[in-house]
Amino acid sequence: MIGLLSQVQVDPMNLDIGSKGAIEVRQEMITETRSGRFVSVDNIVEAARGKRFVFVGEDHTSPEAHKWQDAVIRGLINDGRNVIVGLEMYQRPMQPFLDMWSIGYLSEEDFLAKSDWKGQWGFDFALYRPIFETVRNNSLRLVALNIPRDWVRTVGQKGYDSLSAEAKAEVPPLFLGNAEHKKIFTALMGGHPMTDSSHIYEAQVLWDEAMADSAIKYLAKTSVTDKTVFVVLAGNGHVMYRQGINYRIKRRTGKQGITVITAQVEKPTKMSKGLGDFVIGLEPVEAK
Repeated sequence: MIGLLSQVQVDPMNLDIGSKGAIEVRQEMITETRSGRFVSVDNIVEAARGKRFVFVGEDHTSPEAHKWQDAVIRGLINDGRNVIVGLEMYQRPMQPFLDMWSIGYLSEEDFLAKSDWKGQWGFDFALYRPIFETVRNNSLRLVALNIPRDWVRTVGQKGYDSLSAEAKAEVPPLFLGNAEHKKIFTALMGGHPMTDSSHIYEAQVLWDEAMADSAIKYLAKTSVTDKTVFVVLAGNGHVMYRQGINYRIKRRTGKQGITVITAQVEKPTKMSKGLGDFVIGLEPVEAK
């Protein structure tokens, strides 16, 4: 549907976007891209001072990715930040149940049932449990970032114009002119070039625009201070090279954030410095 396979496979982790040069990524270590040094979570927390957003990408199936996400959240709490956690995993209509989880109103069993975890996301909740326990233990605000899956599917099949008026009223207009984002998208799709008849890229942009929109709208209606930090948890593809949700938020609000990418590596591996501000190496997940 997207077209013929490109003659050259492009590594999404080594694109020529943003900062020039390469860094080394190792298992269970954090690389600061600016310096190439191996650092700690404390360095991520320090870099986040004065920033409204922290974007932490994930490899959905990796337990280690979620442990690192939790470590970043806990580090920000310990630094005195008022942390809000935005989740790709949940669609907007589930927000009331996220609110109830944050205040300890629901048991885990009730929360998973009422919030339709399996229908909303489907990955094993055990992968995410440390994050949700940190949220509940610290009464952190949770935000459902995603939009109904049907909207994304409709755009992918027929284009943005096919959305209902009701749906269009709930999402911002799509900006399709980010050439660097298109480069990332093409690499993630295995090097398949987009065709004029394909609406898949529109669907991807809708996804990122809508999640950015959810974060912006939530901050506009909730209490914030200079200490407030909004942590976005989403797949790496939505934040890498600062061209996804992070790009959409900056374009609309001017607010800067820091970006953390998690990546599975078999051995010390060279990756682009432009991926984000920090890259965390993960032990590979065995295929089942």
